[in-house]
Amino acid sequence: MNKTSRPHADAVIELLRDDPAFADEYLAAALDEADLPGGQAALLAALRHVAEAQGMAAVAERAGIPRESLYRALSPTGNPTIKTLLAVFNAVGLKLAVHRAIPA
Repeated sequence: MNKTSRPHADAVIELLRDDPAFADEYLAAALDEADLPGGQAALLAALRHVAEAQGMAAVAERAGIPRESLYRALSPTGNPTIKTLLAVFNAVGLKLAVHRAIPA
């Protein structure tokens, strides 16, 4: 690999670590696109990036979830329960919100 390149996920995690407020916009965009093809996997990846930026072990502890379970829930094949999602959102300092969808 070229020394000037690095994986996209690493760059995103660094941005989230350097600017925690970016997590709000990043996850909001992922939520907005969750109903598109591949959107649910992208949402889980975005939530995983936020958790990794804050330290996966610390987020798991705050969420009351074993670290291995958190990795599994936020994996590309993960299928977390609403309880797990809410716990993780809370653990990273965010809350889900509801707003009326704009008609197409």
